[in-house]
Amino acid sequence: MERQQTIVELKGVSKIFDDQPALDNVDISIRDGEFLTLLGPSGCGKTTILRLIGGFESPSSGTVTIDGRDVYGLPPEKRAVNTVFQSYALFPHMNVYDNVAFGLKLRKLPANEVRQTVIDTLKLVQMDKFRNRMPHELSGGQQQRVAIARALVNKPLVLLLDEPFSALDRRLRKQMQLDMKHLQRELGITFVLVTHDQEEAFTMSDRVVVMNHGNVEQSGSPREIYEEPENLFVAHFVGETNLFDGSVVSSTEKRLIADIGDLRCSLSSNRNHQAGDRVKVLLRPEDMSLISEDEYVHEEGRPFFPGTVFETVYKGTTYDVVVELDSGKTVLATEFFNEDAVNVAYRAGDRLAVSWIEGWEVVLPDVSQEPV
Repeated sequence: MERQQTIVELKGVSKIFDDQPALDNVDISIRDGEFLTLLGPSGCGKTTILRLIGGFESPSSGTVTIDGRDVYGLPPEKRAVNTVFQSYALFPHMNVYDNVAFGLKLRKLPANEVRQTVIDTLKLVQMDKFRNRMPHELSGGQQQRVAIARALVNKPLVLLLDEPFSALDRRLRKQMQLDMKHLQRELGITFVLVTHDQEEAFTMSDRVVVMNHGNVEQSGSPREIYEEPENLFVAHFVGETNLFDGSVVSSTEKRLIADIGDLRCSLSSNRNHQAGDRVKVLLRPEDMSLISEDEYVHEEGRPFFPGTVFETVYKGTTYDVVVELDSGKTVLATEFFNEDAVNVAYRAGDRLAVSWIEGWEVVLPDVSQEPV
């Protein structure tokens, strides 16, 4: 049977626990061979989706299909998916080889086929030299690789990853993220990752689904999610933001004129705004532009907010500048740091003006939404 473009689909899926909705009429399609991440805060429903796909829960309503088949009531072992849990769940009394071979032996495959498949899979995750070790003799990262090998050995259509790197230190976690992405590309298997870590989601994923309170807030590539958030929740959740209150004066198809404080600005926007609408103008710290106070008075045609540097934070290749505007608002700007910039780096107390790179702003409707 030819494999379909959509390998997993949730359609109108809701899930209720103790009269509380964990998912509310969710629609998600997962394409064959893609790396998709479910991203969101604790309690948003992302792990529930993973458990529904894996067969550990059943939907209260709606359908879950895998490879075109409705899997309602089908137990985990009968589904063409495998799950890598946060806790690894290795058998402590079995060595690495036997842990990975366990599922194949249950299927009563020939011994030579089991052996070759296990060795090949351990090589994929760079653990073939550790096949005789016991789990307690392995580091956390090594245990995670064994857990992944055990999930891959049965050649699932879909591999589910439930926050698999949360117990690892930062350096090892970053290495495992890259290794998993390379492994996914090599195998061509569909990976579905659950995480609350934005950096992890962006590093590994072809597509990110941002969730909140059991709903899908936005689905798109990492770049689309970061640069074109559809609402304030997504904007806050996936990075640092500077938000300015504005009021629309006039609007055309691609641009609008808005008052932001005492400034009248020309802004880019693909949304249909009407005169009088309240808006939020979103600017990432790296979108901001800083110039000294004596320079900005000579600039024409650009909006500037005067302010005073509160503090700077050196981060190696960049440094953050926290600015208190004369209006009382605090904004964050990220500047690239290099040898030429050493003598012009801002210091606490410096007067300057804050602007932004034209066209990089995102204009969103001003709706009631608390930041994360």
